[in-house]
Amino acid sequence: MNPSEHSIQNPITEDDIANFLANTPDFFERHADLLATVQLSSGHGGRAVSLQERQAGMLRDKIKALEAKVVEMIRHGQENVGIADKLQQCTLNLLLTAHARDLPDTIVGELQARFSIPQAAIKVWHVNGIFSDENFSTGVSADAQTFASSLTAPYCGVNSGFEAATWLPDPALAMSVALIPLRPGKALPAFGMLVLASPDPQRFHSAMGTDFLERIGELAGAALTRLRPSAG
Repeated sequence: MNPSEHSIQNPITEDDIANFLANTPDFFERHADLLATVQLSSGHGGRAVSLQERQAGMLRDKIKALEAKVVEMIRHGQENVGIADKLQQCTLNLLLTAHARDLPDTIVGELQARFSIPQAAIKVWHVNGIFSDENFSTGVSADAQTFASSLTAPYCGVNSGFEAATWLPDPALAMSVALIPLRPGKALPAFGMLVLASPDPQRFHSAMGTDFLERIGELAGAALTRLRPSAG
């Protein structure tokens, strides 16, 4: 079989060419003039451009994509700083709350004002006797207390008739809720629950991260231990 017949039966494929170029890095050094004659699609329409122009265009696109990522990272960083500042201000105001019985209202007011939460409420139980008749310590069933202790992380999702939603000023407008157990320490039974609510069904959804809500719960739980008998 002569070479021409062999080439017909075994034609060179694009993979063959790609492998040859990959394994022959000095090919374009020996044929530098070839690069100037290669014409490719610009990638932005049907106009033909040289290989160098196409490479430059691809590089510009990569730079734009990287710039967009940097801008996004800066935006997220600024948002995180803003959230941290708000949380710090909440903490300062809790520390400055002189009377323990004012703490639930302070927490609710701070969260609503600083994080644009339409509705919020807190209930605590097993409190010092001097707080047993306060609104924040009454009207909680044993089932609700058990449910709060069963939560290992904040619940976020639709309001499916939770008792905690009835603690809100307008339960009918609580389309989505976040239920945050309040504990005196990790792995301990809950002694309260914080409920956040919105008329937007997607404001609190099951796929959202709960790390920030957990931090809120830890902060509120620590502050509200002043209401417990052991707090004196």
